[in-house]
Amino acid sequence: MLSHGNLVALVSARRALLPEGTQPEREIVKQVLSYFLRNPKATDSLEGVAHWRLLEERVHRSLRQTELAVAWLVSHGFVQEIQTAGSARVFRLNEERADDAVRFLAERKTRIAEKTDAKS
Repeated sequence: MLSHGNLVALVSARRALLPEGTQPEREIVKQVLSYFLRNPKATDSLEGVAHWRLLEERVHRSLRQTELAVAWLVSHGFVQEIQTAGSARVFRLNEERADDAVRFLAERKTRIAEKTDAKS
């Protein structure tokens, strides 16, 4: 149970953290609250909360970007999806298209180099 002094300090701290007239992004508020609900005994500094929130966001974004890249590679035949007994999707290089894959990577490097040279 909070004492009156601790309650006053808590309320004062709440007001000090949110400058008057400002509103945080709702999605970020939900992310932070969700973390504390999943980890009700967690205690962290503001920097710590920002660190795990950014890490979680980066992992989610990276997973989505990777999913799109793998889907593109499968649709173009560079990578094959392997059916397994488990629920996880598994992928591997399509060895029949390995030479094409090497050419594709070389082509991409050449285009990037050309763009870099054009900007210079």
